Amino acid sequence: MPCSALNLQTPGVRLYLDTADPKQWSSWFSTGLFYGVTSNPLLLERSQVACRVEQLRELAEYAFQLGAREVQLQTWGGRVSNLVATGKTLAAIDDRVVVKVPVTRTGTEAAAELIAAGIRVTLTGVYAIHQVLIAAALGAEYAAPYLGRMNDLGGNGRANLIAMQKVLTSLNSPLRLLVASIRELEDIVVLSQEGLNTFTFSPAIAAAFFDVPATVQAEVDFEQAAARMSLQASLSIHPLPNLDSSKEEQRQTN
Repeated sequence: MPCSALNLQTPGVRLYLDTADPKQWSSWFSTGLFYGVTSNPLLLERSQVACRVEQLRELAEYAFQLGAREVQLQTWGGRVSNLVATGKTLAAIDDRVVVKVPVTRTGTEAAAELIAAGIRVTLTGVYAIHQVLIAAALGAEYAAPYLGRMNDLGGNGRANLIAMQKVLTSLNSPLRLLVASIRELEDIVVLSQEGLNTFTFSPAIAAAFFDVPATVQAEVDFEQAAARMSLQASLSIHPLPNLDSSKEEQRQTN
């Protein structure tokens, strides 16, 4: 990714591609839009990627080659000791790897150990406003609330996320809300107006960013005009005025 694009995304907006499909990474990273990629065992399963450290190492290395500044990989194992051991192994892949841990009692204990060891952590599976306090208290870098799934459970996902951000702002916490489970582009637009600046979403949402017919038509009009003008070989081209001569004439007039 070009340095200019990196500068634009630090420390403000961070957008992540939420898929474990390397073909999608390759397709979308050329836009310069994405700060990194996020994944979890469900996304690995959908992309038919084995949930093994060596496989994830290969994926992470490929993402970094494409220009990702961060890769978020989720630990697994059920018990605290397993979550910690796997998390440490994932973190050892590269210091740009952030380890995702579910914000359960077990996951929180594991996250506390990982953070104490200097490992970057995202507490994921956030559904309740008070859960951001857990992430902030532990010193996690991110908390990942599931917007769409909150709505599925009958909640008001947008209102909940805005409330979470207000909590963090009131506490002057550096914790970022990594908004996940985004179903429509409008969610990002609305939440960004409320100070949220970190989002992970599917390739379908990425495509929606560019689905503006008026902009597409404007490009067509520009290209057609350029083609018409370039084909008119007999077109009279008027030379640009000589600025030095114009200044001299003005002095003489004065």
